[in-house]
Amino acid sequence: MMNFLEYDKGVAKFNQELRLSTSPITSWDFYGDLINDFRAINSDTKKISQLAIESKWSNKNWDLKDILKDEVIVVTDSSLTIVFASQNIAKMNGYKPDEVVGKSPRMFQGEKTCAVTSNEIREAILNKVSFEKKVINYKKNGDLYYCIIKGFPVFNKSGDLSHFIAFEQAA
Repeated sequence: MMNFLEYDKGVAKFNQELRLSTSPITSWDFYGDLINDFRAINSDTKKISQLAIESKWSNKNWDLKDILKDEVIVVTDSSLTIVFASQNIAKMNGYKPDEVVGKSPRMFQGEKTCAVTSNEIREAILNKVSFEKKVINYKKNGDLYYCIIKGFPVFNKSGDLSHFIAFEQAA
């Protein structure tokens, strides 16, 4: 039978000489935030995929999980009523998804929003073409922020306009 006394002494010496830098408990918040972000991305991806299936969208090859890491996704129906907003919208402008669903994207506009840019977006929507614009929007608390919006019409398999999808990022 082996004598583990020497082994135990060696392990004790190793642990005493080991220089560990410990992390404060507050670093657990970062981990928790990261996990919550991953959960939100997965949940949002599933919801958009379900909407695409129900609405019979023609194939769109967007990498939604990758997009949601940096951008907010807003989906409107063909009459421009918001039907989906990703959970990360709250980080961008303070609104929770359930506060914007059922409303128009115009809710983010205000006095300092450029009318010319708004008209260009409206024209693209009427013509059912993609657009990319930088606009001044308003947060829930009234603060201004620049928002880069990449908007796309989404058609169903019959070729009819189904939705508009926008990928948005604060600039």
